[in-house]
Amino acid sequence: MATKKFIELGEMSDTDLKAELTQMNGQYHKLRFDHTIKGLDNPVTLRSTRRDIARIQTEMRRREMTTMSPEQTAKRSRIRSRRKKA
Repeated sequence: MATKKFIELGEMSDTDLKAELTQMNGQYHKLRFDHTIKGLDNPVTLRSTRRDIARIQTEMRRREMTTMSPEQTAKRSRIRSRRKKA
C-alpha cells in the first residue's frame, strides 16, 4: 500500500526531488543539533525526517534503475548474484 508521501514523491520531477532531499537533510541536521543541545519536544520527528529522506532516496534510485540499459541491468544482476554466493 502506497503512502500519501510516496505518491507525492512519485509526482515530483527529478530537480524537485533533489531540492527536497537537500532541504530534508538540512532540516534533519538542524533537528539533531537542537536535540543534542536542548532536547526536542517530540523526538519522533527525527525518525520521521530520516524516513522521509529514505523515501526520497528510494524514489531517486527507482528512477535511476528504470533508465538503465539492459546491459547495465545484466551487469548489475551478475554483481548481485556474486554477492549472494559469498
